[in-house]
This record gives sequence, C-alpha cells and structure tokens, in this order.
Amino acid sequence: MDIRATAPIVSRDGDTQERKLTGVDLDYPVTRFVCNPLSGQVFRLPDMDGTKKTAWFSHFGILTQSERPDRPPHGYAVAVLGEDDDGEDRSFVMRRFLSQTGKWEKLVGLPSPLPVARPMDMELEVVALAGRLWWVDVRWGAISADQFSDRPDLRFVELPRGSVTEPEEEGRRRAQDEFRHMGVSEGRLRYAEVSKEKPFVLSSFSLDDDGSCWTLEHRVALSRILPHGNYLCGKDSPRIGFIDPLNASVMHLTVNNQVFSVDMDSRKVLACSMTGGGAGLSCLLPPWLASSRIPSPVPQLKELYRAPRPESKARPCQTCWSAWTMTGRTEALVLLILCLSKKLDLPGVRPPPTAFA
Repeated sequence: MDIRATAPIVSRDGDTQERKLTGVDLDYPVTRFVCNPLSGQVFRLPDMDGTKKTAWFSHFGILTQSERPDRPPHGYAVAVLGEDDDGEDRSFVMRRFLSQTGKWEKLVGLPSPLPVARPMDMELEVVALAGRLWWVDVRWGAISADQFSDRPDLRFVELPRGSVTEPEEEGRRRAQDEFRHMGVSEGRLRYAEVSKEKPFVLSSFSLDDDGSCWTLEHRVALSRILPHGNYLCGKDSPRIGFIDPLNASVMHLTVNNQVFSVDMDSRKVLACSMTGGGAGLSCLLPPWLASSRIPSPVPQLKELYRAPRPESKARPCQTCWSAWTMTGRTEALVLLILCLSKKLDLPGVRPPPTAFA
C-alpha cells in the first residue's frame, strides 16, 4: 500500500517531536489479481470502471464454476456488492468480472431482500457456498447471490434468534466482530458466537439446506476448557478465529497471541500454537489445484508472474490451509488486492512472496 500524506511538526519537547498526520490521500490506485496459491500463477484483472482509483471497493468474493466438483474450474467470477446510494428505491448494485468475457459488468437496480430499512455492514471476508457468494454482517445476517446468473437474485438469511444486534459505530462494531464468525464447514453455512463475559459461552449454529432455519449444534463454556480459563477477562477473553472447514465440531479460537483448537463435542483443547496477529482464514485445497491453471480464455488477462511450485507430500484433498493474514479469499483461487503507487510499472510487478502460501 502506498498512501501519500503529510505530517508536520506541531510541538517539541526536548529532542522529541510530535507530528500530526494531515492531508491523507485515500484515493490511491489499486490493482487486483487472481492467484493460484499452490502453483503461484497470477493473473491481473482489468481496471474497474476504467480507473485504478477504486480503493473504496474492498470486499470482493471469488466463485469458481466447473462441470464436476472433482474437476478444475472452467470459469470464475469476481464480484463486489453494495447498496445503491444513487437509486430511488432500496436496491443493490453489483460489479462483477466473468472470466468468460474478460470484462467487468455493473448490475444496478437489484431488488433488496432486506426485511427492514437498515444498512448492511458487509466488511468481512466473502464466503462461497453452494454456487453462491455470501456477504456477511455478523450483527444481522448474510446476503447471497449467484454470480453467474444474468440477473442475480439476492437472498437474505437472518442470524439465529437472539443473535441480531442493533447497528453500532464503526470502532465499536469492529471490536464486536471478533466475537462472531460466519463460515463454511462440512458443506454447510455455520455461525458461531462467544460471549464476552465469563464463562465465555461458545455457541455454534448450522443453516439448513433451504436456508430458512438455524439449528443450535454446540454450546460450551470455554472457561472450563481453556487453560487458566477462570482467570481470563477483558482483552484476554477468547475470540473466534475461524471454524474448521473439515470438522464442524472444531473451533479455532484466539486468546491474545495464542490459537486454541477446541473440540466442542469432547470439550477438549486439541492443539495450541502462537500467531503474530491478524484475522484467521481457512480454505480447502482440492486435489487438482497444484496442477491446474487459472481459466483465462480471453487475451485481456495477462499472466504476470509464476512462482515455482512448492513441494509438498500432503494430500491436497485432505489439507486444511489456514493463514493468519488480512488478505481476503474464498474457495481455491485467491483474490489479491495490491495498492500500488502511481509510479509503479505494472507489467513488471512481482507479487510479494508472502502471497503464495
């Protein structure tokens, strides 16, 4: 990220200078890529709306399409969804990129599925499930859409009864997000929340097949499971990292800079490790990923970089890849968003090594 700003000196105390950050330019250029995290293949997406200054579009999802679930995809869609502030009626606007066309589309006037006039705070990673992308507001619910439809129909799923909360200011809202999470495990959409006070009750729900009802599957008191659980409080209280994508009974929790894997069935800690911070994300690595190429039937997509394929003895179909990073991604292909300086020569860009897990 390259953001220009000025920081003039406003006061001095001996050798210490106090500066005030002013004139921050948030209208910086952004370039987006689609990446295969195993092979290192990267493709640059065209600019949205003919400009690189689209930093305000930040919550993208990527959805692949294949003839069979055990085969590599023959196409994919990248999309971002938002409420249409320019529309007269309550509606949504979607921008999507289809690999089959190689172009961005702007779909306006999508009817709102929301039951009441309340804004959606879709500021978390976008979830892919059952051929749809899900934009999540962990205080209200999720909106899903089929990205490959000519006219995507938006559907809304509200959180379980008793979990919906009132809108909050941004700072407080972001702090509350750490205690709630929505993700996919064992082929179902899951929602989990943990109370902020002792005994730190962790509750886990699953959405039924028709998307109309949540079922409570687990409810455990973490203070009785985690080490020194009775002494946890305040900033040391457990947060939700992510739901294990292979086992819906396993939740990965964070306490300060530690990650605990908890089996909610046996009510035991399975593992503990250290983390440098950031958000917990997970995805499954299908068996075809390392040897497949990103679908690109159109010449507009230019391959910029291909990293050497990492050696691995693990069976990809049984591998759960977790990364403590702020880069959002879903499914097997990864969407990279790089904020680039105006002076940067894009055809020569080499993505950072950390992008290839």
